[in-house]
Amino acid sequence: MAEAAIAGARDPDVYGIDVVVRDALEARAEDVLGCDAVIVGTPENFGYMSGAIKMFFEAIYYPCLEQSQGLPYALLIRAGNDGQGALTSMQRIITGLRWREVASPVIAAGEFDPGCLEACRELGMSLAAGLEAGIF
Repeated sequence: MAEAAIAGARDPDVYGIDVVVRDALEARAEDVLGCDAVIVGTPENFGYMSGAIKMFFEAIYYPCLEQSQGLPYALLIRAGNDGQGALTSMQRIITGLRWREVASPVIAAGEFDPGCLEACRELGMSLAAGLEAGIF
């Protein structure tokens, strides 16, 4: 799912957008503060976001709290259940950060349907195209 979103963001029809990819455990507040938008992806573990994503949010929350308000974002969730637990937990944190959702979350629940990869690609491309056009 992440690879599809990255490929969409790097679509050759979108110009002037640098796509930077960070693993959740490697990403730092400086990475978030240096970007114009963010896509956060996670598997749903025990009805919650992954531990790595939780650590990411813990590491960036206070350093980014005042400086990243309004940051455009989108979410990807690979869920064994329905994905609502992971979605709700991430949205709760993101609400505190006051980021701005610019695309509906892509949630792949249950048995994996490769068709969701097109939705992920479109999400990445839409976010990049929105930045290119100055919409976000």
